[in-house]
Amino acid sequence: MSRIGKLPISIPANVTVTFANGVVNVKGPKGEMSQKIDPSIITKIEDNTITFEVDENSPVNYKQKSAFHGLYRSLVNNMVVGVSEGYKKVLELVGVGYRVSNQGNIIEFALGYTHPIFIELPSEVKVETKSERNQNPIITLETCDKQLLGLICAKIRSFRKPEPYKGKGILFQGEVIRRKSGKSAAAK
Repeated sequence: MSRIGKLPISIPANVTVTFANGVVNVKGPKGEMSQKIDPSIITKIEDNTITFEVDENSPVNYKQKSAFHGLYRSLVNNMVVGVSEGYKKVLELVGVGYRVSNQGNIIEFALGYTHPIFIELPSEVKVETKSERNQNPIITLETCDKQLLGLICAKIRSFRKPEPYKGKGILFQGEVIRRKSGKSAAAK
C-alpha cells in the first residue's frame, strides 16, 4: 500500500468537503474545487478527517490500486490546502532589458526577442507584477489550484529558461543556478 495514501487529511474549520457519485467537492474561502475518484479507492469522511482505503474486491491490479491510493490522497490534500490557504509562486526575470507588465490577467513580457510575448491567464489566477529601478522584475501568481499554478509557471519559464553561463532567464525567487565556466576557462 501507499505510505502517503494511509495518512488521514484533517479538514480545517472553514472548509466543507462532500463525497457523492465518485466525486470529492471541496469548498472554502479561497474557492471551490472537485476531483473524480477512481472506484477502486474507498473514500470516507468522518470527524473532520478524510481517509482513503483500497477496495480489495475491485478488478484493477494491485500495483495500480496502490498508485491510485497515494495519488488521490495527494490530490484531495492539495485541494483542501488550496481552498483554505491558497498557493503562491514568485518568478523573477534576470537579464538586461527583461521587463514584465500586466493588465488584468494578460501578462506582457519583453525578454530580448524582437517581439513582446503575451499570455492570458485563467480567471482563477491572481497576478501581480512589480518592476523597480535597479531590481529584477517580479511576477507573483496566486490561486487555489496547485496543478494549474505549476502549469502556468512552467509555461512562463519556457519563454526564457535559466541558462548556466550568464545566469539569465526566468527563475523562481530564491532559486540558485549552478554557473558554468565558458570556453576560455577550459582552454587555460
